[in-house]
Amino acid sequence: MSDIVNEAWRKYLLQLQLHPLRTKAITAGFLAGCSDTVAQKISGIKKLQLKRLLLVMLYGFAYAGPFGHFLHKLMDIIFKGKKGNKTVVKKVLLEQLTSSPWNNLFFMIYYGLVVEGRRWGLVKNKVRKDYPSVQLTAWKFWPIVGWVNYQYMPFQFRVIFHSFVASCWAIFLNLKARSVAIKKA
Repeated sequence: MSDIVNEAWRKYLLQLQLHPLRTKAITAGFLAGCSDTVAQKISGIKKLQLKRLLLVMLYGFAYAGPFGHFLHKLMDIIFKGKKGNKTVVKKVLLEQLTSSPWNNLFFMIYYGLVVEGRRWGLVKNKVRKDYPSVQLTAWKFWPIVGWVNYQYMPFQFRVIFHSFVASCWAIFLNLKARSVAIKKA
């Protein structure tokens, strides 16, 4: 069994080296799909909502993976040759002040309009109501992830690490939302 896993890992790393954007996009889509499958089960959905699952996977594949790929390339250009704790702090701050607010806003709009199929007016109201608390919560969690990512992850694994943590984060948020709903019931 370990030979199969080692061979699969070796092939994955080769694809990551030969086709980094494509590999990161597919990985982000796959992880988003895993996360949504778990989230659906946790929320008590009996039959998997395939359309929802595919739309969440599309988000990971078409947006999250490529965005992360180019974000980390840009960070390497901006901070070329600079290392150390001060540089990591600057990278985390830059990411948290730019891409974090944008990504949370974009995901909330995408999820409302595309995944849930709601009208723009409803989505806009939900974003107005929930976005500030979502972003504040993100700023409590994601800087730690960013620190680990920039300090310890090799460049080629940063998007994959981020996508994995994002998958776990989505499951956590679903559990939190569900526990609030249970308390209100």
